Amino acid sequence: MRRALLLAAVGMLAFPANALAEDFDPSTEFELHPWVKIKLGPIDLSINKAVAYLWLGAILTILLGILVMRVRLRVKPDRRQTFGEQLYEVAQTQVAEQGLPTKAIGRWFPYVATLMLYIWIVNLLGFIPLPLTGEKYHGVPTWGIYAATSALSVTLALSLLTFIFTHFEGIRWNGPAKYFKSWIPEAPGPALILIVPIEIISQFMRLISLSVRLYANMLAGHILILTMIGLVFIIHTPPWRFFGLPAAFIFYIFEVVIVVTIQAFIFAALTAIYIGTAIEPEH
Repeated sequence: MRRALLLAAVGMLAFPANALAEDFDPSTEFELHPWVKIKLGPIDLSINKAVAYLWLGAILTILLGILVMRVRLRVKPDRRQTFGEQLYEVAQTQVAEQGLPTKAIGRWFPYVATLMLYIWIVNLLGFIPLPLTGEKYHGVPTWGIYAATSALSVTLALSLLTFIFTHFEGIRWNGPAKYFKSWIPEAPGPALILIVPIEIISQFMRLISLSVRLYANMLAGHILILTMIGLVFIIHTPPWRFFGLPAAFIFYIFEVVIVVTIQAFIFAALTAIYIGTAIEPEH
């Protein structure tokens, strides 16, 4: 049954929205066209497919948490409850406890655990064909894959929350003077002229690296899959035209099994580390 579902999913991927065009361009799959235009001055709050995927990801994250961690808990756990306990253990022991000090785990464990689960769900949704492309074929919505985390605006927003929480907690626990002083290492006076700007820039580089890492990995994976599938429609000489599908299948499995989970874990783990080092900068 699982094999049949997997083959069906990959089969549906073989027909991205604009694949039948001679000028097939996989990058067009990531263009965000507004479905409902909402603008507040210079701020664009339009609803598009990225927003739809984020909403769907939020709903599924809530339902997953309730299903595996709230409903019908038993002394002897079944597979569903075991799965929920494993998710909880990874979030607690591998993410929260590795990055957060003991005094801050109670406050920030819910955030980093939710962040890990939410990004994992949104990443995974990006490899499930859904009729949310925003395009239609003879009036019927076309199916395709799209990851909201392949949009830099999404990953940057998630990273900005981590950035704000990090410095907020650093100031709250240490006071502004002690916290910002912790950015300055011990060094001779003349060297500080060079070191201080570098340290300040490095704080903002965390924001960039955290957002770009997730964005680049998800974008690259989807482009590789769509490019390999597109070869079937672009190259007309057999057997070369059929080499794209096996390659797309391999990339698809690699992304779903490895990249989806690793990127969610890394994002949450770095968030815990950044908040933890802000609370206890001497460590």
